[in-house]
Amino acid sequence: MKKLLLFFSILLTINMTSIADEGMWLPYMLNSQNISEMQALGCKLTPEQIFSLNSPSIKDAIVQFGSGCTGELISPNGLLLTNHHCGIGQVQAHSSVDHDYLTDGFWAYDYDEELPNEGLKVSFLSYVEDVTSIIFDGIDENLEENEKTEAIQAKIKELSKDRKGDRSVKINILPFYHGNQYILFEYIVYSDVRLVACPPWGIGKFGADTDNWTWPRHKGDFCIFRVYTDADGNPADYSQNNVPMKSKHYLPISLNGVKEDDFAMILGYPGSTDRYSSSQNVINIIENVGPAIVKCRTTKLDVYRPHMDASQDVFIKYASKQASVSNYWKYYIGQVKQLKRNKVVEKKQALEEEFASWINANPIRLAKYGSVLADFEKQYEILSKYQSALIYHTEAGINGGEAVALSRYFRKINDKLSQKEIDEDYANTIIDLKKRCETFFKNYDVALDKDVTKELLKIFYADVPAELQPALLNSIGQKFEGDFTKYVDKMFEKSVFTSKEKMDKWLDKPHKLDKDPVFALMNDMMSSYRAIIEKNSESYAYGDRASRLYMEALMDMQSESVNFYPDANFTMRLTYGAVKGYHSCDAVTYSYKTTLDGVIAKYIPDNWEFDLPDRLMNVYENKDYGRYADKNGDIVVNFITTNDITGGNSGSPVIDGNGNLIGLAFDGNWEAMSGDISFEQEVQRTICVDARYLIFVIDKIGNAQNIINELTFVK
Repeated sequence: MKKLLLFFSILLTINMTSIADEGMWLPYMLNSQNISEMQALGCKLTPEQIFSLNSPSIKDAIVQFGSGCTGELISPNGLLLTNHHCGIGQVQAHSSVDHDYLTDGFWAYDYDEELPNEGLKVSFLSYVEDVTSIIFDGIDENLEENEKTEAIQAKIKELSKDRKGDRSVKINILPFYHGNQYILFEYIVYSDVRLVACPPWGIGKFGADTDNWTWPRHKGDFCIFRVYTDADGNPADYSQNNVPMKSKHYLPISLNGVKEDDFAMILGYPGSTDRYSSSQNVINIIENVGPAIVKCRTTKLDVYRPHMDASQDVFIKYASKQASVSNYWKYYIGQVKQLKRNKVVEKKQALEEEFASWINANPIRLAKYGSVLADFEKQYEILSKYQSALIYHTEAGINGGEAVALSRYFRKINDKLSQKEIDEDYANTIIDLKKRCETFFKNYDVALDKDVTKELLKIFYADVPAELQPALLNSIGQKFEGDFTKYVDKMFEKSVFTSKEKMDKWLDKPHKLDKDPVFALMNDMMSSYRAIIEKNSESYAYGDRASRLYMEALMDMQSESVNFYPDANFTMRLTYGAVKGYHSCDAVTYSYKTTLDGVIAKYIPDNWEFDLPDRLMNVYENKDYGRYADKNGDIVVNFITTNDITGGNSGSPVIDGNGNLIGLAFDGNWEAMSGDISFEQEVQRTICVDARYLIFVIDKIGNAQNIINELTFVK
């Protein structure tokens, strides 16, 4: 173990060649090569100005926003910028047919108009520590993989509890390099986060599903919130007595614009990559994961659209849900296509052949790593039998129809109803369920959910082998010859989970739910899912061990040629690159920027994806651009960079060489949809909102001078 830790220490200091722009780097572990590359690209900041635990730095302006995005402070008073698609759930929660903030936008013109958001939290990173030696201390390396995993999890739980103590902080201890390293992260979490501004749908969501994951783009993908604290500056739940946060650091905004080859740095919280995985993993995505997810989500989206088009009330209720479903629906379509186009399986196989030659050349290496490739094959031999069925269980079953998904939260209370004595936990569970149901039914349409459930159960029954289906689903399918219409109609009529009135009555006088048809179906699906997980458990043991050893071996084999970075795992990362266009395919080369002229060219009146607000049309016709136009008199809307990002980076700041905000990252491009598995140097790009465009929208569309006056501009 000491040798392994020494290896990581050496890895962080030696100078190696790497592919420029690739890498999601831990900002507190930048090595000399990273710094040299950043300086060569135009960065004038020191490492301490970017990340410091002892004094204010750029990292103090960066937050985990909610459960899957990034945000950044842009004023001394806790003003926070993130993407429109990250804040759409909060905007939707405040919207109604009478106050349609989704369509019309929302602008708070003073503190009193800012809207609280129950459950929304932002987290600031306050401390980091490598705890690898603590976690591995006393753990026998010869343990079986499942035993080792249990021992490590016990150590993590113990250390987390010890470090947290009685402090109100969040502690995360996470694995890196497939379990070869462990790092502790401490966060300060703020729970009073209020909505300040959101552009109209025709700006913030412009292009919607058609343009998603593509370039060129023309989208003003931003939302603004504010973080509040108690009077002493501490985190606090919502209160009218709370005050705007006094920012430890915030980002000034550059109005200079960008040009090709300008330096660009992004800090944020990328969610998940798997760059060091095996060729078998890629085959599994292409053959099993991608097709199953796309089929289930296509089915759901095909039902959503007619219902949303027919009713503005339903559109408001389901705008955030539809966006969530469609985002990774299109992602997996693109990922499968680009994994094939970019020949990622072949690239992985070539590396594995090199790896096999390397270990076979040395008896010690062969003894330690000789089973790795065979274990990968065993893992996916097992997994391929169950992968699609597992996805159908979640996408079309347990999390498919909304009523079915809601019923999962009642399993605990149903078990308690069998007990003779009612304890305090029972009462608290009822309170939590009442809150959940209040939110659920506020954004629920029973007719839509009924149609979704029918279609999802239909494909579940048709596509999954009978022996891997839930018994009840199989029985119903056989009885009605694959048509679930009559069964679902009756199920929705009888269940308490499809009506607020029936649910309110149940919550006032709870009784056993075993005979409720929605609850019974969910329970059967859960039992079937757990049974498949158990059958598939051996594949995890093979995969975990093989992945850990393969990662360790690669870092040894390529120690002199590759500057390794860890896969993304929703911890703060830094990426650096440049503003740059790209050659997409034969005869297609893209510029690095788009303008308002391109927005107008895509305009389709009354189209949910490409309609535009009248205010923007008027500003365009009058060319009322003010100080936000470039030297050619154009409004630059979006630009692209060579930065390496993924999901979770949504809302991340794009920062120039002096530490100023120049843009807001919001997407990747179609040609590099395989990028989470294999970075595509020539075509991989990050799509960003130009900072001048979002300020232009705040000023000219929102007339929110209060926000403009709060910002610091650099020109």
